[in-house]
Parts: sequence; structure tokens; C-alpha cells
Amino acid sequence: MRKSIIILAIIIAGMYSCTHDHLAPNTTTNSGGGGNGGGGGGGGGGTPGDTVCFQTDVLPLYQTYCASTGCHDGKSNGEDENFALTSYANIKKGIVAFNPGSSKYYTVIQDGSMPPRNSPKLSSAQLTTIAKWINQGALNTSCTTATCDTTKNTYNNGISQIFATYCNGCHGVVPGSGNVVLSDYNSAKAAGTSLKASFLNAINYTSASSLMNMPPSGKLSSCQVKQITIWINSGCPQ
Repeated sequence: MRKSIIILAIIIAGMYSCTHDHLAPNTTTNSGGGGNGGGGGGGGGGTPGDTVCFQTDVLPLYQTYCASTGCHDGKSNGEDENFALTSYANIKKGIVAFNPGSSKYYTVIQDGSMPPRNSPKLSSAQLTTIAKWINQGALNTSCTTATCDTTKNTYNNGISQIFATYCNGCHGVVPGSGNVVLSDYNSAKAAGTSLKASFLNAINYTSASSLMNMPPSGKLSSCQVKQITIWINSGCPQ
């Protein structure tokens, strides 16, 4: 029975595709001038401890909400590499540093044009993160991972935040890719309990098929895998 559910999930995921218009990058030159140009929270600059890290805070949002299978992954619907929103170089093509209001790859998310129709939308906090990154210069920044805090292993304290960043682009609204929804506690608990073994294999990248490993954009950090593993093995506490 579990094997049948997994196969069905793969089929549904393959059918989950976008049919919206192609997204063209800015025609404006990405320069370092300009103020925030409206359209977004977060002040310019920021202290070193307040720096938004592109690799861990921004890239996963574009990969999850914009480059899910069938959308801007550079592989589907004839979209070329310019629309593979899976890397800094390609995302930067639609971003004007220090100017969220002139950054198409931000404004189309902010005004609700993207993700399209009934697809999961980014939260206001996630939009603020992207705007803040742009206001800080839209740099390809990364951060040293802090000590793993495995005490953040309940849905409301740790787990839902991981799902919101890495999973909810596909699993954020009903019915969810593969009939899995992770954006609310009851649905996430149902997935974590009924698909326990498959769920753990997916996040550990040990599934029988690589197509079943999640998230598709790349394996979570060892800390995040530990958090979710503890959560599932503890009965998925809220």
C-alpha cells in the first residue's frame, strides 16, 4: 500500500506543471545605485549581524516557490537557462541591487503575479527577507551555520519554518504535490505519520528513486534533517 502511494506521488508530481507566461528578466542594468525604489520592506545596508544570507535565506525561496518542477527550472515549457531560478547568477538577472521596486524577480512576487493562480504564495516575512537582501546589495552571501539546535523539533518551533522555506512551494496548498501538504499542522502530522519511512528516506536522500528525494533542489542541512527526524520519531508534536 505504501509503495502504491509513493508511485502515485511521483505521477502527480510529474503532472504538477505551470502554464503561465514566460518570465523575462529586467532590461534595467543591475547597478549598485538607487535607493529602494519602493516595493519592499527592509532598510538598506544593515549591520553584519543583520545580513541576509543569499545561500540560506533567499536561494531556497526562489528554488521552492519559483523553480519547482514545471515552472522556472530551465527544463520545462521550453524555458532556457535564463529562467532557471536555481542559481545566484540567473536570479540576479532579474534583480537591481539596492532597488526592490525595479527588480522584476521581486515585484512579480510582491504583486501576486507569481507564483501563478492558486500556487502557494510567499509570506510577508519571506518577501521582506528578499527585499532586505536586495537593499543590502543583492550579494551572493552565505553564513556559517550556527551550532545545531535540535531542541527546535516541534511543528511550531522549528519544523514549520523549514517546511515554509524548502517545501511549501509544492506542498503549501491542498491538494499539494503528491497529495502531501505541510503548511498546516494537521496535514503535516498526517504526512509524517502515515508516510514515516518514506518521509525519512526522502529527507536523507536514501529513497529508492532519486525522484523521491526531497527537497528536489538539494538535501537539507544535517541539522535540519536531525530536527525533522526527531519530530517524526517523537510522533510529530505540535
